[in-house]
Parts: sequence; C-alpha cells; structure tokens
Amino acid sequence: MRESTLFKHLTSSSIVTACCVLGLLYFGRDVLEPLALAVILSLVIAPLIRTLRRIGLGQMPATMLSVLMVGTCVVGLGIVLAFQLVAVTGDLPKYRAAIRTKVAAVRELAERPFARIEAEISAVQPQAQQSGTVSSRRGMNTVTVSPTQPLPVEIRQPRLTTRDSLTRLFAMAFGPLGEAGLVLVLLVFISLEHESLRDRLIRLAGQTEINRTIRTLGDAAQGVSRFFLSQFTVNVTFGTLIGVLLWLAGVPHAGLWGALSGLLRFVPYIGVMAAGAVIAVFVAAIDPGWQLALSCIALFVALELFVANVVEPKVYGHSSGLSPLAVIVSAVFWGAMWGPVGLLLSTPLTLCFVVAGRHVRGLEPVTILLGDAPNVSGAQRLYQRLLTADSDTIVRDAHAYLRRASFARYCDKVLLPGLALAGADMRAGRIDAGQMETMRAAMGRVAATLNPEGRAPARTRRRRDVSLLDANLGAYLRQMRETRQGRWQGSLDVPAHSVVLCAALAAERDELLAELLVSALRDADIDARSTLLGAADRPGPEKAELISTVIVPYPVEDRLGDWLNAVTELRTHLPDALLATVRLPFDQSTVPQPTVEEHVDIVLRSFEEALAFVAPERAPRT
Repeated sequence: MRESTLFKHLTSSSIVTACCVLGLLYFGRDVLEPLALAVILSLVIAPLIRTLRRIGLGQMPATMLSVLMVGTCVVGLGIVLAFQLVAVTGDLPKYRAAIRTKVAAVRELAERPFARIEAEISAVQPQAQQSGTVSSRRGMNTVTVSPTQPLPVEIRQPRLTTRDSLTRLFAMAFGPLGEAGLVLVLLVFISLEHESLRDRLIRLAGQTEINRTIRTLGDAAQGVSRFFLSQFTVNVTFGTLIGVLLWLAGVPHAGLWGALSGLLRFVPYIGVMAAGAVIAVFVAAIDPGWQLALSCIALFVALELFVANVVEPKVYGHSSGLSPLAVIVSAVFWGAMWGPVGLLLSTPLTLCFVVAGRHVRGLEPVTILLGDAPNVSGAQRLYQRLLTADSDTIVRDAHAYLRRASFARYCDKVLLPGLALAGADMRAGRIDAGQMETMRAAMGRVAATLNPEGRAPARTRRRRDVSLLDANLGAYLRQMRETRQGRWQGSLDVPAHSVVLCAALAAERDELLAELLVSALRDADIDARSTLLGAADRPGPEKAELISTVIVPYPVEDRLGDWLNAVTELRTHLPDALLATVRLPFDQSTVPQPTVEEHVDIVLRSFEEALAFVAPERAPRT
C-alpha cells in the first residue's frame, strides 16, 4: 500500500509554515481579498476573452469589452434590486397589522409550553410558600431611594445636520465602492497580463517543473471556469423558477425574491437557507393566514431538493472537485478568515488548492482530505474492508461496480489486485494468523454472495466448514458449487466443444484463481467448470469432445515441475482442446514466459482477455 502522504509531510517545519500562512491570510485580508476576487473573476471571464480574440479582437479590446459587459450586467442587476428593495420598504407599512398579528401568534405558540410548565410547578408548591412569594413580590413594588444615591444621567447625541448625514453615508459607501473599484482595476490588469503572469509563474517554478506547473495552472483555470459556469447556469435557472412560481402564487415583488434566491445560492448551503427564510418571513407578513406562507415554504424546499439532488448531478456532477463535507469546512474556514467575501470565494479558493495538490506534493494532503474522491483505489478499499471483515460494504461496492461492468472486469480491477495487496503484506509479515483467518472468512462470504449463480445454501453459510475455509479458500468455493450443482458442476449431456475447463494445481492460489475465473465465465453465460490437475475423478477421455478450451493459472517457480507434468497430461487426454494460461499483471511469479509459451497455445493477461478468447461475441465492450 502507499505510504501515508499526510504524516510524511507533517513535520515541525511544515507546521510552522502552515501557521505563518494562516496568519498571513488573516492579517493580510485587506490586501488579499481584492486580489483573490480579481484572480477568480479573471479566470471566470477568461473564456469570454478568448472567444472575443478568436473573432479578431486584440488583447486590450477583448479584455476591456469583456470587463465592460460583465460590469454592466452586475451594475444593472444591482440597480434593479435596489429599486425593488426601496419598493418593498415602502410597502412594509401596509403589512404592519399582519406582521403584529403573526408575531403575537408566534409568541403565544412559543410561550404556551413554558407557561404550562410554570403552572404545573406552581400547583405543587406549598400554600405557605406561595403566600410568602406573593408577599415578597408585593413588597418589591415599593422602591426606596436613598438620599445619597446618585441621580441617573441621560446622555443625548447632538442632532445631525444634513452635511453630517451625507458625510456618514459617504463614509459607509466608500468602503464597498472603493474595494469594488480596486477589484475592477486589478481585474483589468490581471486579464491584460494573463499570459505574462502565466509565463512568470512557470519561470518561477523552474525549468525542471515546467510540465507540472503548466498542468497545474491549466487544471485550476479549467476547473474554476467550469465550476462557475455550471453554478451560474443552475443558480440563474433556480432563481428564475422561484420568481415565476412566486408570481403565479400572487406574491408581490416576485422578481426580487427570485433574484435574491439565485444570488444567495452562490454561498454554499447557508445562502439558500437564508433566501428561504427571508421569503418565508415576507410571505407570512403579507398574508393574514398561514396557508400561503406554508405553501411557498414547501414549494421552495421541494424545488431546492430537486435541484440539489437531481439537476446538479446531471448538469455538472462533481465538477467542483470537492466532497460535500469539504464544501462546508471550506465555507466555515474562509468565512472565519475573510467574512462574507470568504464565504463567496470559499469553493473556488479551496478548489484551486485541491487541483494544485494533484501536482504539488506539498499540497497533496489537501487533495486527499478535501477532494471529491478519497484517492484510494478499489483494490485498496477492498483490502482495507477485508482487514476489518466488513463484507457487507464489500458486497455493496461490488454490486454498484457490477451494475456498470462485468464480473471479469471486477476481478481484474478490484478483487484480484486487492488480494494481491493482502498476499504482499502476508509475505512481508504485516498480517498475523488471526487477521488472515478473518480475511479468509470475509472473502468466503463475499465470493458466495457475488456468485453469478446465486447465493450459497443457507445451511452452508450457517455451518461454514471452518477447517476447509481456513485451509484453502479456492477448495471451499469449489465445494460450495459442487454442493449446488453436483459432482461435475452441471450436466454432462451438453453439446460437443461447449465446456470450458479451468484446471488448477492443488494449491490455494491456483484453486482460487480457477474458481473466480469459472464465476467470471459463467457470468457471461459460458459453461465453465473447474477441476484439479492430476485428480482421479476428472472427466475421462470419453468426455473429451465436450471440452473446447482448458485454462490454467500461470505457474510459480516452486511448482513449475508439477505444472509442466500436468500440462503434458492435459495435452495427452485432451488433444483437440485449446490450452491457455492466465498471467495477471501483478503476478509475482518469476517463471520466464518463453518457457511457458512452449507448452500452451496462448498466454492471457486478464480475465477479460480470457473471456474474449473463449467467446469473443460475449465479451463485454470496454
């Protein structure tokens, strides 16, 4: 298995570096916030600039026109929303009575349980204690003021003039406007110098890292652009639907609430909940009853669930490249660092780090922890579940894999590589006898469940022949099939040259490979059966015409002599059958392949290749 990347890089110097970076992000946010916004926006409008350049515009006109188009859209939307907000503010007095009624009703519902609890407690108190309490409460109505007690002093602010009000308003607006102007200037210059900045970063990384740097920059730019484009499409559609549905329901200012829903949805998770809460409060305020408010809430929740669970996976799937937990963690982290701007940029910023971690070793732990895939292969996952005897998870993962691929491919890509990892650790002494017994038992349950011909009989699974399973997993699987189908694993009254025989030496490795190959072939509706090389009860020469192909596992060096003798015997008893052997890519055998090729017709490299060799018309398309 792979060495732990996380703990390999977790040193004292890396911890100090991480603390310095966190301090720089927090205390340098006044400089880093507009810079990060400008960089992300430059990546977003980069496809638009490239499109304008393809039609013949230069870098300067294409950049200025793109920034102007985006800025016009943003300013226009802001003006429309501002007018809508002013209209809503002007209409609020109309709904004052409804608001007071709703607030009173909600307060009554909230206080009723506590009032009932207080009444129950008061009912069980002694009468004397109640009398004393009443007397003390009555005594509290008399307030005695000491002559030495200081008189309360009320400080009143001086009345603001028109000039003071304008000055304060300008000061409040200058911060956001100034930051927006700074972002706009940085966006223009970064877009103009996009190619130059890319070349500078490549030069800074060094000539030896030029390929990795180019791939990192390209993946980051493509990932952020794809994510924002997909998110923009989904959010605009979501906001439009919300606005139309609220308009059909008769809710005033439906366009404002639709635009607000689409904008707030850019903030991960928190934004859509805030939009739903605002819409629910407004609708409850304008309607005397509760029916319209509850209907709008149900409509909003149903549409959000549909978009989040059906539309988004179809539109962009995992284009963010982040796991759902990573999106929440990144929102909390960047929100604590940079406030609302950090919430808005949390996903693209984290995505850039995750993409960079695929190419930069120092950031690889970020990709492992926050990426949408755990960076663990199916074989590694199988091996880990075998160590914990979690056969239910293995079977569930296998069924999910088999819905899109064949059992032969599952063996080639997941099952056999996972068993190879277990064999390597066993030879290295990293697995003790108890773990090996646990793994064999789990593997026996998995193989019995995944068998294409159905599960094992209940009595076999309950009894579990412990001695046979612990000694030889392949022999255990063959015994299970013979229990279901008889001594010859099926009828011998079959057409000529219709049986594929998987023959193996009496060893756990060979027998297990033969049994799994039989299952893979039977999964493709091929009449495959297994036997032991040199066994006395195998089909005799009078049944040789039934067998079209014999497949044997690749030999190992300490059993090469037995393997050669068995293959020679097969040639004698089955002269018309094709003879093949399977040498898997991760096989540890050191027997030279030319030595084996002299005694077989073909050397196959996988179960899928064996399936294609036996029945090309039934082989799954890759």
